[in-house]
Amino acid sequence: MKVISRLDANERKAGNEQVNKDRLSVRARVGFILIAAGLAALLSPRAGAEMLLVEKDELKFGFIKLTDCAAIVIAKEKGYFEEEGLFVTLEAQANWKILLDRVISGELDGAHMLAGQPIGATIGIGTQAHVITPFSLDLNGNGITVSNDIWALMKENDPALAVDKPPHPITAESLKPVVEERKELGDPLRMGMVFPVSTHNYELRYWLAAAGISPGFYTGGDTTGTTDADVLISVTPPPQMPATLEQGTIQGYCVGEPWNQQAVFRGIGVPVVTNYEIWKNNPEKVFGITKEWAEANPNTTLAMVKALIRAGKWLDATPENRVEAVEILARSEYVGADAEVIANSMTGTFEFEKGDKREMPDFNVFFRHHATYPFYSDAVWFLTQMRRWGQIPEGKPDEWYDDVAKRVYRPDLYRKAAELLIAEGKLTAADLPETDGYKPPDDGFIDGVVYDGRKPNEYLAKFPVGLKDDSRTASAK
Repeated sequence: MKVISRLDANERKAGNEQVNKDRLSVRARVGFILIAAGLAALLSPRAGAEMLLVEKDELKFGFIKLTDCAAIVIAKEKGYFEEEGLFVTLEAQANWKILLDRVISGELDGAHMLAGQPIGATIGIGTQAHVITPFSLDLNGNGITVSNDIWALMKENDPALAVDKPPHPITAESLKPVVEERKELGDPLRMGMVFPVSTHNYELRYWLAAAGISPGFYTGGDTTGTTDADVLISVTPPPQMPATLEQGTIQGYCVGEPWNQQAVFRGIGVPVVTNYEIWKNNPEKVFGITKEWAEANPNTTLAMVKALIRAGKWLDATPENRVEAVEILARSEYVGADAEVIANSMTGTFEFEKGDKREMPDFNVFFRHHATYPFYSDAVWFLTQMRRWGQIPEGKPDEWYDDVAKRVYRPDLYRKAAELLIAEGKLTAADLPETDGYKPPDDGFIDGVVYDGRKPNEYLAKFPVGLKDDSRTASAK
């Protein structure tokens, strides 16, 4: 036993020495980059640009195995973090709750997050903590997939769908008779989403409600959100979605890639609509850090955002970059899915029913359309959906929505980082939107309802299904 213990100790020592060597190697490269950058600055007409003196150079970021973690992965793999003096370790997390908890506890410095997570945490839905985002990771990227059996029933209900390439977008109208029949039989349709404050939850609910199907409500006594539900929606971690669908535990789900395309490749389900079709160019994931961490590490925050902006720009620069990104993301330490599956959505296409592959250049957007900018109006939309489905139990004035958005979404930090990149010649002024933080009214929704982030209560009043004004219970829908 002593010999074994000695061997274990030696192995641990050797392992630690290797880790230290790796870190020294990275630090040496960083040092070289800093020296080179300094010399370049002296010789360049843009000598006003200075390397940030970061407060913390060893960082650990968390992510979930989805393609929309791409900007974080690329910032590491292309050396953008290193060029900012940051030694970054990326660590896959088991689920969104664990990821959020570890950022709040300080075990992670920051993470790939659902857009609703910093908002939900800050206003106390679930865990209470002030989390902010200075960077939006992407637009679009999700889909709603149903089982083969459900798809067959949808086609029976709508003959227009029973062709090789049915017209899109596909609404939930053809699903409604299926939902009603199963509810009458006492076996409600079950669908999965990834987290209660996820874009996926709100997109799935939006799609169902647009066809007059109630997705249920959250109440003080019901944290599952199934009160008055026609369809039972529950949480399933993204990588487990296809297997859960195949087992019959759920009959459909809303998730990010590559898990919709995985269902197509395995022949177990059909993506019927993308979130680009539900809400054109909708915000999806963000990079989240605690307010306390950002205030303790202001230069590190700016350096991090600079690297992420560069990564987003690289991802959207050329088709060749996307192909390279697919190969990187396919690695087991990142998304870990087949490159062919990831490429199906990452290279400008999306496959619905097997063989029905369509051009969809904006399905995954990482920089175009100001994708990386944290708009207040995006935050307000998530707040309206939290209110619509009862996670915010009572009505709030418009000013409250604006205040929360400005506490959580931080375009001021984004702009500081972007201006440094402009000074360095790595970004142009045209890459920044001209905005006060709000987008113009948006009519890009599947039901045609126009959204104005400056008027959240007026927006909520437009929906026949959902809470509004001072209504406090599901019965007030």
